[in-house]
Amino acid sequence: MKKIEIRKTTHGQVDVAARRKFLSGAAAATAGVAAIAFPMMAAAQDKKGDAKAAAPAVVSSAGPISLRWQSTWPSKDIFHEFALDFAKKVSDISGGELRIEVLASGAVVPAFGLLDAVSKGTLDGGHGVVAYHYGKQAALALWGSGPAYGMDANMVLGWHKYGGGKELLSKIYSSIGANVVSFLYGPMPTQPLGWYKKPITKAEDFKGLKFRTVGLSIDVFTGMGAAVNALPGGEIVPALDRGLLDGAEFNNASSDRVLGFPDVSKVCMLQSFHQSAEQFEVLFNKTKFDALPAKLKVIIENAVEAASADMSWKAYDRYSRDYDEMQQKQNVKFYKTPDALLQRQLVVYDQTVAKKSADNPLFKEVDASMRAFGGRVVRWDLDTNVNRRMAYNHYFAKPAAKKKA
Repeated sequence: MKKIEIRKTTHGQVDVAARRKFLSGAAAATAGVAAIAFPMMAAAQDKKGDAKAAAPAVVSSAGPISLRWQSTWPSKDIFHEFALDFAKKVSDISGGELRIEVLASGAVVPAFGLLDAVSKGTLDGGHGVVAYHYGKQAALALWGSGPAYGMDANMVLGWHKYGGGKELLSKIYSSIGANVVSFLYGPMPTQPLGWYKKPITKAEDFKGLKFRTVGLSIDVFTGMGAAVNALPGGEIVPALDRGLLDGAEFNNASSDRVLGFPDVSKVCMLQSFHQSAEQFEVLFNKTKFDALPAKLKVIIENAVEAASADMSWKAYDRYSRDYDEMQQKQNVKFYKTPDALLQRQLVVYDQTVAKKSADNPLFKEVDASMRAFGGRVVRWDLDTNVNRRMAYNHYFAKPAAKKKA
């Protein structure tokens, strides 16, 4: 529609000619909209152009769309904060047209029940991780649990978007009858080997150890001799406190700290291949999502990517602060996982993949796709990016004390 400017005279009065032109244009525009929106009104005219009697039409706004979600995280966990951050971005970008209420884990269903609840429409959507659906189809755990062929979590997201992962995930959900639309975002740093009563010095220390983990990591740690129990985040520390677990892993310094791990253990082992490249999942009920206006669908897709970047930046700040404070204020001792144990993880993981691939074609297909992408991307990354440890040591490592003569 052509923009019409209303001019004022030097005394601040509206230019009459301009006003008439504006009103004439507005009337024509209104008639055009009416002819499109209410064709029956136009058809009600006779051949001479006399309008038949018709009731006036009223157009009203439907108002904002509200969705009811649940996360798989306790309300105090930074992960739930990330879920709230995503919901806020959707609301902000849409100008309030789409609003998402995010409840904490357990408000409607248990954490591991999120997929079913969203699929059935009990919830409109949710925030969690793909590995939590491991019991539905083992191939789902490839998004997050395992070494990802050397990729970090952002590279896995690259595979998901540009290397075929998204299509494979949709294929898996269809195969299990899940009525959902999935978006992955939020690359997570390598997760710790976990919290223990004393430092883990060798792979044999896992024999008979009562341990918590999820996804394919269940198979890996079981293969290393542990007695594994899969528990959601909010149940881990109480189980450690009561002696039901000897060790456990969750995710990161901020989550581990707020969930209370330093209150029941002072030993944390850093670095592991069991979940070195995980990411978050945003789930929508497919029927609900498909009914959204096209504009809001595009907004959601872009909010996912905006939230992914913001989550990464916030994690750098918060995780590093909590890492420092657990050492300085809570006397937590962090130890690097021995290389021999890391190598053992890779061997057991390969055995797990071979076994799953033998009787699960979808698992084999996803694994092959991820492996092909990882082989190309990780080689490029290692050849291209400079060693950050060298730079850190140059600027921050304390020089060795000189021996006295």
